Amino acid sequence: MLASGSPRRAALLSEGGFEFEIASPGVAEKFDATLTLLELTLWNAIRKGMSIAQTRPNAVVLAADTLVALDNKIIGKPADLTEAAQMLRRLSGRTHEVCSSVAIYRQTSGKSAVFHDISRVHFRRLNDATIESYLSKVGPLDKAGGYAAQGSGTEIIAKIEGSFTNVVGLPMEKTVVALAKFGIEPRAA
Repeated sequence: MLASGSPRRAALLSEGGFEFEIASPGVAEKFDATLTLLELTLWNAIRKGMSIAQTRPNAVVLAADTLVALDNKIIGKPADLTEAAQMLRRLSGRTHEVCSSVAIYRQTSGKSAVFHDISRVHFRRLNDATIESYLSKVGPLDKAGGYAAQGSGTEIIAKIEGSFTNVVGLPMEKTVVALAKFGIEPRAA
């Protein structure tokens, strides 16, 4: 059971060979400037997962949260295209961190796994024309930092240190290992 409305997380799991149902958690994501990037993503992933695990106690529930930080300041999702452009200007020519935290539960057994991954993303220098062109190709409003690594991401990203799928929203390398501990394996190719 994927406790997420993120089409990117669903695509990563599907591409990884997993079969699952989707249940969007009914909790608002917390944003608190006094928490670190890791604390905030852990908090949100745990809350999302628990909200679904309580209603589906026999299911294995996977929840995740991904955020971006530049100079230890968290950058959330933009409210509009103007804010998305401002975010990309701040990230231009710089390196920032992307942290995804994942919580996996099976309520009836009390079994759980919580982990995180951090990747470093190096942005190209972006001018206003590049930013405008990029934003015309992606829907930035549901993305932390106002951008996506996949698709047109190569237009703005010079290099990623660490897990690419973490930057997309779910660190698949660690997720596959954790799901196996719950007896969940990808279907054979």
